Amino acid sequence: MGTLAPLTIVVTASGAPGTAALLRSLRENGEREVRLVGTDMSERAIGRHLCDAFHVVPRGSDPSFPDVIREIAEREGAAAVLPQSSFDLEGLAGSRDTFGDVAVLVSSPDAIHRCNDKAETYELLHRLGLPAPAFRRVAGGLAVEAAARELGYPDVPVCFKPVFSSGSRGFRILDPTVDRAHQLLHERPGSVAMRLEEAVELLPAAGGTELLVMELATGGERTIDGIANGRQVVLGHPKTREAMRAGLAMYFETLDDPQLMEIADTLVGELGIEHFYNIQLVGDYVIEINPRISTIVYQEDLNLPYLGVKRAIGEISDEELVALRSRVRPGRSALRYFDQVEFDVR
Repeated sequence: MGTLAPLTIVVTASGAPGTAALLRSLRENGEREVRLVGTDMSERAIGRHLCDAFHVVPRGSDPSFPDVIREIAEREGAAAVLPQSSFDLEGLAGSRDTFGDVAVLVSSPDAIHRCNDKAETYELLHRLGLPAPAFRRVAGGLAVEAAARELGYPDVPVCFKPVFSSGSRGFRILDPTVDRAHQLLHERPGSVAMRLEEAVELLPAAGGTELLVMELATGGERTIDGIANGRQVVLGHPKTREAMRAGLAMYFETLDDPQLMEIADTLVGELGIEHFYNIQLVGDYVIEINPRISTIVYQEDLNLPYLGVKRAIGEISDEELVALRSRVRPGRSALRYFDQVEFDVR
């Protein structure tokens, strides 16, 4: 370790799938000691076992959430708050000016809202001429049925998900050819494919959760990840997203793709995204923009999470981060796997 002063970081949603790798990268930064404070709404979060301190907090949508995180940051002497969950972003964004000298790595409330509202995201993509699925914003089973048929069902499968969602929550494929008997006998519970008639039966006839009924994007999955300054990407790279298990990708490989980086620059500038971002594509379509940190492919000489925190607290400039772009190694791969910890509860 170097001679820089120790650093305390609050990491929210420390039960998220990428937590273990993220915490390890922040500790193994090669420059200084880092003290990690995890928070989560579940006491069983892995952050309780991997962080130096841990606090159970309200869910991110609770109005008290930002005040609780601010109090924890102050009590623990934190220099930065690093949110992992989309559900934590809006509350923190609206209160980030109340954190004093503590850097909160979150974009403006407007940027967060526009990214989290998937319909607004798709409207923006279409206005910019970027590839995105055709879609309809609807509520209720009758409107879902009408939208699905407008988009080509049953001749082609379509899909839907809530307008406001995170990860694969609420995502379903509407496919008239789905083999329900095969699903019942040979697939794990939780298959995302179903027939339109089944979805309409489950949904209220009108009203309820707003949904996006969309053209089904097909092809390989890729994401663009990195650090932004509200105007452009300062450091980042694309990567593949492969080997899905329970809605989570388990294998990634970095790519050299200037066209994807141009897409990221355009979206960062249009939305005003600051700090970490994650832009997801299926085939050629942009399907999701997440203004937060996501799964990182780590390199021994390029620690994106730590560099993002350093930038937020004023220890490294945008120009210095731009100069590190040449360190990105295409073909660098990450293989995720399940691990566990043991402990006595009494």
